[in-house]
Amino acid sequence: MPPLGTKERAKLPDSAFAYIDSRGRRRLPIHDAAHVRNALARFSQVVFEDEGARDKARTRLLRAAKKHGIVPIGFISAQLQPQRKLPKGQVTFLLTDIEGSTELLGRLDDRYALLLADVRRLMRTAVRHAGGREVDVRADELFAVFEQAPAALEAAVAIQRAMRASVWPEGVDVRVRIGVHRGRPTLTDTGYVGLSVHTAARICSAAHGGQIVVSSGVRSAVLESQADGVSLRSLGAWRFQGLREPEDLYQVETADLLTDFPPLRSVTPAA
Repeated sequence: MPPLGTKERAKLPDSAFAYIDSRGRRRLPIHDAAHVRNALARFSQVVFEDEGARDKARTRLLRAAKKHGIVPIGFISAQLQPQRKLPKGQVTFLLTDIEGSTELLGRLDDRYALLLADVRRLMRTAVRHAGGREVDVRADELFAVFEQAPAALEAAVAIQRAMRASVWPEGVDVRVRIGVHRGRPTLTDTGYVGLSVHTAARICSAAHGGQIVVSSGVRSAVLESQADGVSLRSLGAWRFQGLREPEDLYQVETADLLTDFPPLRSVTPAA
């Protein structure tokens, strides 16, 4: 591939680059097939400002590859590589979801993308500081894993505190629901599979924005190392669609977080 000269590079629009940092420096040109292939090969060598910038650049690059009819097999494998380093055995899952995201999108329009990036950034910071690993992020959801349940609980509380402390566009009230569950899933090349993954997702879906709901397995794992000022209030036993056994659920409570919520969503009380 012939080198891209300074003058030729300057003539290209911003859309011809996969990554533009906060200083306006443009990286990874993707204006033709040859440069798309080069960007795919060099993507892992680029130092991005944060995970949000990396995700955006990856999306732009994959769209360019599709446009030029390039199948980025090696690139996809490289993106999956971190998942092979995820913890195995007994782990704790943390799932988040933005409440009322469709309404927020309708109200904020183009600015919703910036809000979503900010939410993801604070969530990733909380997960990373607590020692967790990001498994997947899509649309308004984030999926993280922890080797120890107390760390997952720490991250969940940190996320809700950061959400409450943030100022959002037009004064909108942005809340996330969080579900935490412990289990022994199977780790494959494409991530975790197993009943514990589905249970964690159901628990997250049952919660309301601003609420943290955990399973009995998580409660048992954190009882002896529960942080000061953090308590777990029983919400009773509930049945989830598609799951055979009912699950005892608990609400995480602290003095600085919301504690008053409607009944859980999409669940049936166990008889």
